[in-house]
Amino acid sequence: MPSYDPQNIFAKILRDELPCYKVYEDDKVFAFLDIMPRAPGHTLVLPKSPARNVLDVDPDDLAAVSKVAQKIAKAAMTVFNADGITVQQFNEGAGGQVVFHLHVHVIPRKAGVAMKPAASEKEKPEVLAGHAAKLAAALKG
Repeated sequence: MPSYDPQNIFAKILRDELPCYKVYEDDKVFAFLDIMPRAPGHTLVLPKSPARNVLDVDPDDLAAVSKVAQKIAKAAMTVFNADGITVQQFNEGAGGQVVFHLHVHVIPRKAGVAMKPAASEKEKPEVLAGHAAKLAAALKG
């Protein structure tokens, strides 16, 4: 398996070298909105530690990501009036992984509404900012 590349886009976001629409942060986990969401509220949850994917992540960091993904899923159900949640996680190119820093997709879903194709359309910054603020507030409260 290839090694972790500290120049990947998520590593740059974690180092505050690139902007994001943050919704959650603690000592082990960082979560922000996908700028090309498959549905409103599509959030990416990742460990702060350098981990390429589930194959090399420290088990404690993976557990922390899972706990936060669940917390975000519960909040997103309310904030986005969702009927369900899709959780996705991909490993290596053959498994569908595009950014090689472990991340979990938490996607609020509405019954009967298909997800947009992956990486198909950038959302407007003002929409992302509003969604991030609502989700972050729900996670704090």
